[in-house]
Amino acid sequence: MRVVISIGGSVLAPDLDARRVEGHASVVETLAREGCEIGAVVGGGGVARDYISAARDLGANEVQLDQIGIDVTRINARLLIAALGSQVDPKVPHDYEDAGDAIRRGDISVMGGIMPGQTTDAVAAALAEYVDADLLVYATSVDGVFSADPNEDPDATKFEEMTASELVDVIGDIEMNAGSSAPVDLLAAKLIKRAKMRTIVLDGTDPERIEPAVLRGEHTGTDIIPEGGDEPTYWAQ
Repeated sequence: MRVVISIGGSVLAPDLDARRVEGHASVVETLAREGCEIGAVVGGGGVARDYISAARDLGANEVQLDQIGIDVTRINARLLIAALGSQVDPKVPHDYEDAGDAIRRGDISVMGGIMPGQTTDAVAAALAEYVDADLLVYATSVDGVFSADPNEDPDATKFEEMTASELVDVIGDIEMNAGSSAPVDLLAAKLIKRAKMRTIVLDGTDPERIEPAVLRGEHTGTDIIPEGGDEPTYWAQ
Protein backbone atom coordinates (compact mmCIF):
# COMPACT_ATOMS: atom_id res chain seq x y z
CA MET A 1 0.00 0.00 0.00
CA ARG A 2 1.41 3.37 -1.03
CA VAL A 3 0.40 6.32 1.14
CA VAL A 4 1.04 10.06 1.07
CA ILE A 5 0.57 11.82 4.41
CA SER A 6 0.24 15.58 4.58
CA ILE A 7 1.17 16.87 8.04
CA GLY A 8 0.22 20.47 8.66
CA GLY A 9 2.93 22.68 10.11
CA SER A 10 0.59 23.68 12.94
CA VAL A 11 0.15 19.94 13.67
CA LEU A 12 3.81 18.89 13.51
CA ALA A 13 5.43 21.98 14.98
CA PRO A 14 3.09 24.54 16.53
CA ASP A 15 6.16 25.14 18.69
CA LEU A 16 9.55 23.46 18.75
CA ASP A 17 8.75 20.28 20.67
CA ALA A 18 10.97 17.32 19.85
CA ARG A 19 8.53 14.88 21.48
CA ARG A 20 5.72 15.95 19.17
CA VAL A 21 7.93 15.39 16.11
CA GLU A 22 9.02 12.03 17.51
CA GLY A 23 5.36 11.07 17.89
CA HIS A 24 4.69 11.65 14.21
CA ALA A 25 7.91 9.86 13.27
CA SER A 26 6.89 6.85 15.38
CA VAL A 27 3.60 6.54 13.49
CA VAL A 28 5.35 6.79 10.12
CA GLU A 29 7.82 4.11 11.20
CA THR A 30 4.98 1.82 12.30
CA LEU A 31 3.27 2.21 8.93
CA ALA A 32 6.54 1.42 7.16
CA ARG A 33 6.96 -1.75 9.24
CA GLU A 34 3.45 -2.78 8.16
CA GLY A 35 4.61 -2.64 4.54
CA CYS A 36 3.42 0.83 3.53
CA GLU A 37 5.45 2.87 1.08
CA ILE A 38 5.31 6.41 2.43
CA GLY A 39 5.71 9.94 1.21
CA ALA A 40 5.17 12.73 3.73
CA VAL A 41 4.61 16.42 3.00
CA VAL A 42 5.12 18.90 5.83
CA GLY A 43 3.62 22.38 6.10
CA GLY A 44 5.01 25.58 7.54
CA GLY A 45 2.46 26.43 10.23
CA GLY A 46 2.72 29.39 12.56
CA VAL A 47 6.47 29.76 12.14
CA ALA A 48 6.04 30.29 8.42
CA ARG A 49 3.28 32.83 9.03
CA ASP A 50 5.51 34.75 11.45
CA TYR A 51 8.36 34.93 8.94
CA ILE A 52 6.00 35.89 6.12
CA SER A 53 4.41 38.63 8.22
CA ALA A 54 7.80 40.10 9.10
CA ALA A 55 8.99 39.92 5.49
CA ARG A 56 5.78 41.60 4.28
CA ASP A 57 6.43 44.47 6.69
CA LEU A 58 9.91 44.74 5.18
CA GLY A 59 8.47 45.11 1.68
CA ALA A 60 8.89 41.60 0.22
CA ASN A 61 6.63 40.78 -2.73
CA GLU A 62 4.27 37.81 -2.83
CA VAL A 63 6.66 35.48 -4.64
CA GLN A 64 9.39 36.27 -2.13
CA LEU A 65 6.91 35.61 0.69
CA ASP A 66 6.03 32.24 -0.84
CA GLN A 67 9.72 31.38 -1.10
CA ILE A 68 10.19 32.14 2.59
CA GLY A 69 7.24 29.91 3.42
CA ILE A 70 8.72 27.11 1.30
CA ASP A 71 12.03 27.42 3.15
CA VAL A 72 10.25 27.00 6.49
CA THR A 73 8.37 23.90 5.28
CA ARG A 74 11.70 22.36 4.28
CA ILE A 75 13.14 23.09 7.72
CA ASN A 76 10.13 21.36 9.27
CA ALA A 77 10.70 18.45 6.89
CA ARG A 78 14.27 18.19 8.15
CA LEU A 79 12.96 17.95 11.71
CA LEU A 80 10.86 14.93 10.76
CA ILE A 81 13.75 13.41 8.79
CA ALA A 82 16.00 13.76 11.85
CA ALA A 83 13.49 11.72 13.88
CA LEU A 84 13.09 8.95 11.28
CA GLY A 85 16.61 7.58 11.22
CA SER A 86 18.09 5.29 8.59
CA GLN A 87 14.91 4.30 6.71
CA VAL A 88 14.28 7.83 5.43
CA ASP A 89 15.82 9.57 2.44
CA PRO A 90 18.09 12.13 4.16
CA LYS A 91 17.47 14.74 1.46
CA VAL A 92 14.41 16.96 1.28
CA PRO A 93 13.18 16.55 -2.32
CA HIS A 94 12.66 19.74 -4.27
CA ASP A 95 10.51 18.10 -6.95
CA TYR A 96 8.13 15.18 -7.42
CA GLU A 97 10.61 13.08 -9.40
CA ASP A 98 13.12 12.96 -6.54
CA ALA A 99 10.39 12.17 -4.01
CA GLY A 100 8.91 9.51 -6.28
CA ASP A 101 12.30 7.88 -6.85
CA ALA A 102 12.88 7.66 -3.09
CA ILE A 103 9.45 6.12 -2.44
CA ARG A 104 9.82 3.57 -5.24
CA ARG A 105 13.17 2.36 -3.94
CA GLY A 106 11.63 1.81 -0.51
CA ASP A 107 12.74 4.92 1.38
CA ILE A 108 10.41 7.21 3.29
CA SER A 109 10.44 10.57 1.52
CA VAL A 110 9.72 13.81 3.40
CA MET A 111 9.23 17.02 1.47
CA GLY A 112 7.98 20.54 2.03
CA GLY A 113 6.83 23.11 -0.49
CA ILE A 114 7.78 23.13 -4.16
CA MET A 115 6.99 26.41 -5.87
CA PRO A 116 5.47 29.84 -5.20
CA GLY A 117 1.69 29.93 -5.44
CA GLN A 118 1.23 26.33 -4.35
CA THR A 119 0.50 25.20 -0.80
CA THR A 120 1.72 21.98 0.74
CA ASP A 121 -1.93 20.79 0.56
CA ALA A 122 -1.60 20.86 -3.21
CA VAL A 123 1.92 19.41 -3.12
CA ALA A 124 0.61 16.38 -1.21
CA ALA A 125 -2.23 15.84 -3.69
CA ALA A 126 0.12 16.18 -6.66
CA LEU A 127 2.67 13.80 -5.11
CA ALA A 128 -0.08 11.25 -4.43
CA GLU A 129 -1.14 11.46 -8.07
CA TYR A 130 2.46 11.31 -9.32
CA VAL A 131 3.31 8.11 -7.41
CA ASP A 132 -0.12 6.49 -7.94
CA ALA A 133 -0.76 6.35 -4.20
CA ASP A 134 -3.54 4.18 -2.84
CA LEU A 135 -4.40 6.71 -0.16
CA LEU A 136 -3.85 10.38 0.68
CA VAL A 137 -4.18 11.46 4.31
CA TYR A 138 -4.42 15.05 5.53
CA ALA A 139 -3.46 15.34 9.19
CA THR A 140 -4.90 18.74 10.09
CA SER A 141 -5.94 20.65 13.21
CA VAL A 142 -9.66 19.88 12.63
CA ASP A 143 -11.35 16.50 12.57
CA GLY A 144 -12.51 16.36 8.98
CA VAL A 145 -14.31 18.49 6.41
CA PHE A 146 -17.12 20.72 7.65
CA SER A 147 -19.86 22.62 5.83
CA ALA A 148 -18.20 25.83 7.04
CA ASP A 149 -15.16 26.82 9.06
CA PRO A 150 -16.01 25.39 12.52
CA ASN A 151 -13.84 28.08 14.09
CA GLU A 152 -16.09 30.74 12.55
CA ASP A 153 -19.48 29.02 12.44
CA PRO A 154 -20.73 27.08 15.49
CA ASP A 155 -23.45 25.51 13.32
CA ALA A 156 -20.96 23.96 10.89
CA THR A 157 -21.66 20.26 10.33
CA LYS A 158 -19.06 17.61 9.62
CA PHE A 159 -19.18 15.30 6.61
CA GLU A 160 -18.39 11.69 7.43
CA GLU A 161 -18.18 10.85 3.72
CA MET A 162 -18.28 12.84 0.49
CA THR A 163 -17.25 12.71 -3.15
CA ALA A 164 -14.36 14.71 -4.56
CA SER A 165 -16.82 16.90 -6.48
CA GLU A 166 -18.64 17.69 -3.24
CA LEU A 167 -15.28 18.49 -1.64
CA VAL A 168 -14.49 21.02 -4.37
CA ASP A 169 -17.87 22.70 -3.89
CA VAL A 170 -17.60 22.87 -0.09
CA ILE A 171 -14.01 24.16 -0.09
CA GLY A 172 -14.88 26.74 -2.73
CA ASP A 173 -17.72 28.06 -0.56
CA ILE A 174 -15.52 28.19 2.55
CA GLU A 175 -12.71 30.03 0.78
CA MET A 176 -15.15 32.67 -0.46
CA ASN A 177 -15.84 33.72 3.14
CA ALA A 178 -13.27 36.22 4.40
CA GLY A 179 -11.47 35.02 7.50
CA SER A 180 -12.52 31.41 7.06
CA SER A 181 -10.11 28.59 6.43
CA ALA A 182 -10.64 25.10 5.04
CA PRO A 183 -8.84 21.89 6.06
CA VAL A 184 -7.43 21.63 2.51
CA ASP A 185 -7.23 24.32 -0.13
CA LEU A 186 -9.19 24.49 -3.37
CA LEU A 187 -6.31 23.51 -5.67
CA ALA A 188 -5.69 20.40 -3.58
CA ALA A 189 -9.39 19.53 -3.77
CA LYS A 190 -9.35 19.87 -7.56
CA LEU A 191 -6.24 17.67 -7.82
CA ILE A 192 -7.92 15.03 -5.64
CA LYS A 193 -10.92 15.10 -7.96
CA ARG A 194 -8.76 14.87 -11.10
CA ALA A 195 -6.70 11.97 -9.75
CA LYS A 196 -9.73 10.12 -8.35
CA MET A 197 -7.66 9.83 -5.18
CA ARG A 198 -9.18 8.25 -2.12
CA THR A 199 -8.49 10.71 0.69
CA ILE A 200 -8.96 10.98 4.44
CA VAL A 201 -9.05 14.29 6.32
CA LEU A 202 -8.61 13.88 10.06
CA ASP A 203 -7.40 15.56 13.23
CA GLY A 204 -3.68 14.83 13.35
CA THR A 205 -2.85 16.77 16.50
CA ASP A 206 -2.58 13.32 18.09
CA PRO A 207 -0.42 11.44 15.57
CA GLU A 208 -1.71 8.08 16.83
CA ARG A 209 -4.99 8.80 14.99
CA ILE A 210 -3.17 8.44 11.67
CA GLU A 211 -2.14 4.82 12.22
CA PRO A 212 -5.59 3.14 12.38
CA ALA A 213 -6.82 5.36 9.54
CA VAL A 214 -4.12 4.04 7.20
CA LEU A 215 -3.95 0.47 8.46
CA ARG A 216 -7.68 -0.26 8.76
CA GLY A 217 -9.59 2.76 7.49
CA GLU A 218 -10.69 3.57 11.05
CA HIS A 219 -11.00 7.25 11.95
CA THR A 220 -13.50 9.92 12.99
CA GLY A 221 -12.67 12.36 10.18
CA THR A 222 -13.97 12.57 6.60
CA ASP A 223 -13.62 10.04 3.79
CA ILE A 224 -13.39 11.54 0.31
CA ILE A 225 -14.39 8.76 -2.06
CA PRO A 226 -13.86 8.86 -5.83
CA GLU A 227 -17.08 8.90 -7.84
CA GLY A 228 -18.06 5.32 -8.49
CA GLY A 229 -15.48 4.07 -6.00
CA ASP A 230 -16.09 0.98 -3.93
CA GLU A 231 -15.02 0.27 -0.37
CA PRO A 232 -11.26 -0.26 -0.65
CA THR A 233 -9.80 -3.72 -0.20
CA TYR A 234 -6.23 -2.49 0.10
CA TRP A 235 -6.06 -1.55 3.79
CA ALA A 236 -2.70 -2.61 5.15
CA GLN A 237 -4.35 -4.75 7.84
